[in-house]
Amino acid sequence: MDKIRKFELMEKIVHELEDLKNSQTAIITKLAKIEVDNIDLGNKRLEKDLPDMHQRVADNLDTITSILEDFANQTEEFSDKNNIAALKEQEEIKNL
Repeated sequence: MDKIRKFELMEKIVHELEDLKNSQTAIITKLAKIEVDNIDLGNKRLEKDLPDMHQRVADNLDTITSILEDFANQTEEFSDKNNIAALKEQEEIKNL
């Protein structure tokens, strides 16, 4: 795989990790809303299971965030090390 294609794939993964992070954040928000609504309702099953679900999703979010930060840094370092901007310019000129 050439360097530009590798960089593009790395960028794609960064975007997918960002989407995953946003999805997990939305799930945490929804769980929190259900927990608040259940304060008035008092459903025992929800009281029992929601806190554990919330914690697991929060743990996943922490892991995703950590992976995203590390991988985004690796992607940026790869770009800098391989001068991807210049390679893309060369490829554009070549394709004219």
